[in-house]
Amino acid sequence: MGMDKLMQKKVLQLLVDNTSGVLSRISGLFSRRGYNIESITAGVTADPRFTRITIVTSGDDEILDQIEKQVAKLVDVRDIKELKPEKSVYRELALIKVKAGDQERQGVIAVADIFRAKIIDVAKESLIIELTGNQDKIAAFMDLLSGYEILELARTGIAGLGRGIEDVTYL
Repeated sequence: MGMDKLMQKKVLQLLVDNTSGVLSRISGLFSRRGYNIESITAGVTADPRFTRITIVTSGDDEILDQIEKQVAKLVDVRDIKELKPEKSVYRELALIKVKAGDQERQGVIAVADIFRAKIIDVAKESLIIELTGNQDKIAAFMDLLSGYEILELARTGIAGLGRGIEDVTYL
């Protein structure tokens, strides 16, 4: 009676020392153990000694628990916590270059307006759109653009913070 292991996503937030090679040590741990990184973002915090890294990873419960324990053991990692969807805010930035001549331009702009996206570049044959939101919003936007030719797409991956002040880590 083997039960299928349920694959799920987990969003981990790390506070790490802002040292050279910290990102490669963390990603190296994932690759050595065959763990999947769906997205990873990193940036310095208000305190320049520390970097905040948000990792979206996937696996079954056992794998996800292992990942969290292994990452917590790394020397540069000062704090690690799961950002649960109901207690957190996630955002992602997408830049989308759409082929749009005179005929298509108004249609693309109308779709962008519905999603409160910004047109940040207009060329003779294309537009670049900037959209910020959760992954569902970006997926819905991309779905509505499916009638247009997407020339290039760049996504940042998720950045996230826990809601409120109960779970803030002070170092």
